[in-house]
Amino acid sequence: MSATTIDTATGPGKLEPSAGRQGTFPDAKRLEYAMTSFLQDLGATAALYLEACVHCGQCAEACHYYVQTGDPKYTPIWKIEPLKKAYKRHVGPFSFFYRLLGLKKAVTLAELESWQELIYDSCTMCGRCALVCPMGIDIPSLVLAARHGMQAAGLVPRDLWEPTDRANREGSPLGATKEVLKERIAWVSDEHSVEIPLDRDRADVLVTVSSVEIMKYPTSLAAIAKVMRHVGASWTFRSDGYEATNFGLLAGDRKGQRDATMRLINAAIAVNAKVVILPECGHAYQALRWVGANVYGKALPFRVLHISEFLAQEIRAGRLTLKTDPRSMTFHDPCQVARRGGVSGAPREIFRALGADLREMSRTPGLNWCCGGGGGVITVHHADPLRYRVFHLKMQQVEETGADVLVSSCSNCRLTFDDGQAHFHWDKTAQSLLEIVANNLAETH
Repeated sequence: MSATTIDTATGPGKLEPSAGRQGTFPDAKRLEYAMTSFLQDLGATAALYLEACVHCGQCAEACHYYVQTGDPKYTPIWKIEPLKKAYKRHVGPFSFFYRLLGLKKAVTLAELESWQELIYDSCTMCGRCALVCPMGIDIPSLVLAARHGMQAAGLVPRDLWEPTDRANREGSPLGATKEVLKERIAWVSDEHSVEIPLDRDRADVLVTVSSVEIMKYPTSLAAIAKVMRHVGASWTFRSDGYEATNFGLLAGDRKGQRDATMRLINAAIAVNAKVVILPECGHAYQALRWVGANVYGKALPFRVLHISEFLAQEIRAGRLTLKTDPRSMTFHDPCQVARRGGVSGAPREIFRALGADLREMSRTPGLNWCCGGGGGVITVHHADPLRYRVFHLKMQQVEETGADVLVSSCSNCRLTFDDGQAHFHWDKTAQSLLEIVANNLAETH
């Protein structure tokens, strides 16, 4: 019987041998962890979803992986088959008969291992499948429940688990620690001649940031500072709660997800913030805006806004005024912000305020194709060939608009576009909506 090295302090997970505080769990125990996790997630809503599927196959045609490969294994509802088997065999209304007659065999660890590709490599949890499902099944929420079980069994892909473990230990998945944040702020503040407040005791607005922005797109720090100065906001970054990226959510690590969320909540409470602004990061919006209150256990004592919502709000209030930028632009809606989060109007208010020639992609914003890097997929390098294959859909969408400038409001999407640009020698570079706004602030307002 084989075994896997795991961290007993945080639950099962695939760690490096030198991680520390390790224990050795046999396969039977790992499978027990997975099944316990599956059953924990099978509440009334999940059960309703699993019972409601009529096997129509419409979700397949909505999935970029199926569309680009034609392989039926990439049908979204098929990706949660182990979870469905656990439900049918153990807690469904006919579970006794399924077990008695052997109609649903017990899930095995080997089966879970073979399912890793479908749960992590080929699902960005973009929600396009849920949008077209005639029964209203939220398949991404079931995939997330399946990831909880996979994490419990130590079956998170190593490329995704490593930044998750790093975030648990250091507070940032990409090494953007408090010290790195302070260094970046000092450098950007000096480089762009703008004050960037850090660790103020009181502020109306707590601004958070993505580690991707800190490490790869640090000019976003200057952009938000210029905007906040322009609108006259009372704001701050906090070194005890700045990292909005939540790899625990992506990996299926419940504890890691909770810890990352509570750092932001506690920092906002400490500074007595009325508003928390989330950065250009899709899953960060889902993690705090839509799941944060569940983690906290009650209503959040502050508003949560994606940066595009905040910018649109300030434009409507007359505090944010912009110069005209008449270039032809097209906008990639981040799945977790627009389709899953409902924020599609705010970016378009901003483009109107800019006077931009906005050329919409076809079937957008609700049915916009995913960039292919969400849900942690961009970190899983052995999934790259498949990810590049589905990226063709996004390239085609962009090219059909004929726009000169490609814009998004998610740094992870920008990272995926940058990678695709390098791989295909493409001539399009995704720009930040926030940075475009910051570069077009009116001198007086």
